[in-house]
Amino acid sequence: MRTDEAKDAATEKRGVSVDDDGGVVHLPRAALAQYRRYTLYNSPYAAHDAGCAVDLYPLDGTAPSPVSGEVVATETVRAPPKPYAPADDHLVVVDCGPVVARIMHVKPRVAVGDTVERGDDLGDLVRAGFFARWVPNHLHVGFRRHDQNHLRAGGSLPLDVDVDPVPLDWDGTGTVVDTGETYALLDAPDSSHLEPGAFAGLAASVAGERVVLDGGFQHYDGGGVHSDATGRVELLGEHVGDAVASPGSANDVAWRPVAVRANDDPVHGISLFCGQRGDYAVKLVGENLAFEVGEHVAVELDPLTG
Repeated sequence: MRTDEAKDAATEKRGVSVDDDGGVVHLPRAALAQYRRYTLYNSPYAAHDAGCAVDLYPLDGTAPSPVSGEVVATETVRAPPKPYAPADDHLVVVDCGPVVARIMHVKPRVAVGDTVERGDDLGDLVRAGFFARWVPNHLHVGFRRHDQNHLRAGGSLPLDVDVDPVPLDWDGTGTVVDTGETYALLDAPDSSHLEPGAFAGLAASVAGERVVLDGGFQHYDGGGVHSDATGRVELLGEHVGDAVASPGSANDVAWRPVAVRANDDPVHGISLFCGQRGDYAVKLVGENLAFEVGEHVAVELDPLTG
């Protein structure tokens, strides 16, 4: 019989474990440390609706594997047609023991039968048609049981991410430090005071508890909170959603209808994620934004009625 120590060592080697009933996949902190940002909810696609997939944004231009195991499939798939993206996307499937990992948006330099270790470069990041224009390159990762269809878009298991991101308070203001036609990145809130390797995100309140808010607010249908708190979600003093229990480490949030304005102009919303120290800031997104670097921005939330 395997000892608990041997089981723990095997789990650490693979970079993933599963609870006893096979319903929730646990992703250790070490798997996320090689990425500058992650999000469970900031996507319009089905797996992110309930925090059943994680998007991982590398520290550099490489595509480090979040898990160890054997490559059991690689597939080329059609992506939604976008003028700024290639026609094809790619899928790499890695058998990591108790489950398989589905990794998308990487054109593989690995082949079926190869063994990869966590941190190995899987290939070239692909800017797929699945991305909105303001979304940086990243790896999309979900997990399936061995008896599931590994190629279907739906069916990924809930995730328990072994990170407790620090909530960063924000007063709704900041200065633009980077901008493009579809985004404006602010210098707030400040995360430089955090310990090296710590992850942080935008603070919201759920029933009086400070939590980290995740997702595309309000440009996607819902988001999540990195907490087991449930109930009324408040941001900048407004009721922006309601958190409900979810099997993973984050709870789902259904957004309430709220307009997001920056310097009185409407924007699509705020792109919310968890970032390492010094790599978290509020990101406003929309089409044909006209903000300039150095411009002071004040964000207001206006509940919509009727």
